[in-house]
Amino acid sequence: MSAAVNPLSNPKGGKKLCELCHKPAYLQCTKCRVTYYCDTAHQEADWLSIHNRVCQMLRPVRTPAPFHTLQADRDHHRAEIRKAQEKLISMSEEEARRWLFEGRCQEALPAARFCLRIAMETHGPNAVQLVPAYLLLAEANVGLGSLSLAEEYLSQAEWTVLKTPDCSGALRQQLHRNMGSLHNTTGNLDAALQHYANHVYYASEEYGLDSIITCGGYFLMASVFQKQNKIDIVKSLHKKVTDSWHGHLSKLMEKRMKFSVHQTLSE
Repeated sequence: MSAAVNPLSNPKGGKKLCELCHKPAYLQCTKCRVTYYCDTAHQEADWLSIHNRVCQMLRPVRTPAPFHTLQADRDHHRAEIRKAQEKLISMSEEEARRWLFEGRCQEALPAARFCLRIAMETHGPNAVQLVPAYLLLAEANVGLGSLSLAEEYLSQAEWTVLKTPDCSGALRQQLHRNMGSLHNTTGNLDAALQHYANHVYYASEEYGLDSIITCGGYFLMASVFQKQNKIDIVKSLHKKVTDSWHGHLSKLMEKRMKFSVHQTLSE
């Protein structure tokens, strides 16, 4: 990284821990001045993945709260910090998903770890709001072949969901999709099918039977039946996926045409 982009210098003060590995840190971000690294490799990885997006937002979140005499001022400050934390969670989750969508699992890891850390600071170590970060970390580690780590993150996510009876169907379907992918990768096809079926169940409850999210579960199930050489089932599921996408795209085209007609008539 060039000097213009590399915001590091030697930190002053007490012992600091690396943002990525939590080992003793010797480098400090000179822009936010509240983030530290053990070496330039970790700094550069974090900068690329997420820190360049959140750097300027971290100072108020990671510095001690100023003393306020009035309770109203203290409440206002806490509310502002909470708002900033929620925005950081959203931004880091979005960045991690973007990296995963591009197939760049290594780059997704720092963003996903940051998302988990901020979610813990905001909601506590056992909150259901941590589950999306666990799932991102699991997906990245599956992509990197670190299956034991992926299993640990998925176990944390599953345990958290089990302790949360009112957990949303949207979150449950994500959990089962990720667990199915792990079992599919390790060759436990029966377990993969079970989790993919649960993914379809919760997705259909949340989004409808013909939604593209639900049909994604059909496609994943078809990949397992393909491995089992059950071609008739594969064809049936692929037809379901095709029909769902055809309906979805037809609706989009219809809306686009209506909008175009409306724009023409308005001119």
